Amino acid sequence: MAETVNIIGAGIGGLTTTLTFKQRGLNVNIFESSAEIKPVGAGIILANNAMQVFQKLGIQDKIEKAGNKISFMKITDDQLTPLSVVNLSEYEQKYSVSNIAIHRGELQKILANEIGYDNIKLSKRLSKIEKNELFKLTFEDNSTIESKIVIGADGIKSVVRNQLFEKSTLRNPNQICWRGICEIDLPQKYHNELSEAWGKGQRLGFVKISDKKVYWYALANSKNVEADEVNLIDFFSEFHIDILNIISATAKEQIIVSEIIDLKPIDKWQCENVCLIGDAAHATTPNLGQGACQAIEDAYVLGKLLDSGLEIQNTFAEYENLRRKKALTIVNTSWTVGKMAHIENSFGIWLRNFAMKNIPKSANKKQMDMIFNLN
Repeated sequence: MAETVNIIGAGIGGLTTTLTFKQRGLNVNIFESSAEIKPVGAGIILANNAMQVFQKLGIQDKIEKAGNKISFMKITDDQLTPLSVVNLSEYEQKYSVSNIAIHRGELQKILANEIGYDNIKLSKRLSKIEKNELFKLTFEDNSTIESKIVIGADGIKSVVRNQLFEKSTLRNPNQICWRGICEIDLPQKYHNELSEAWGKGQRLGFVKISDKKVYWYALANSKNVEADEVNLIDFFSEFHIDILNIISATAKEQIIVSEIIDLKPIDKWQCENVCLIGDAAHATTPNLGQGACQAIEDAYVLGKLLDSGLEIQNTFAEYENLRRKKALTIVNTSWTVGKMAHIENSFGIWLRNFAMKNIPKSANKKQMDMIFNLN
């Protein structure tokens, strides 16, 4: 009888990996700390690379129906005057998938339905993991299991990583992030694009995720604001009226506030039948919109290695070898973009905006090729 793979964390990376394994006939259990899989959180943009994976998993159509197609990505100034525009049609034709903006909870629900809820163990927050002959996993409800193979998909503060791997460091770029969802009749010109407006030490992006819903996110240098006290309308008062209308249409309870952090690159993602994926291995700041997409790629590469005939535990070292360069390039590039977007000096802003307007198309294309090409 095949070994059971136990996955910790039913986020997007854990669910995608579970589906990938199930489709290849593996026995899989996934343990999730929450009491239910429900539509929480805000929006997410599934870039072309992630949608290629979902195409291979047979759920492209379901995701497209639940979300909204994005054909342009725009960086603008605070008045929504474009600084950089990326037309995604070339990649839509090349890979036969589109970038899709969707509610994160809707995506999790699609994945959970495909997996089947029998394989998802809810209210199981991992508190301790020990390596003896087998792994012993202890949960907060005091239940325990033993497992030969464990995958840590338990996020940036991963218990699996913190207890089984060398000490890791979380990095803070000193930026606060607000994420919100509202219902608003967005002007037609914005319907199939992601727009991100850069101002003075602050920025705001927005995208349509369904017929009536718009997802937006805003970031600011944390030294400039008390996150819980700020009036966002006043704080972004110098931005375009369309942006202010989106903020105004959002109920306070629909806004999530958090600090932005990432994981300083670590030396190892796997050892002795345990493997880290997604944010547990290579958490990134959100500036390239690739956090969840890179977790989805992790699942794809593990599946590809299984298809080559390897046993699951023998895929881990090669998975790390195949994924490391791209994932860490994303982490480092995203960190740099975040710093550039938050310049406060007026001359620095002028210089940045001038540079953004004059980036060669070949440079944008090179970056998009790198991001969208699956390993």
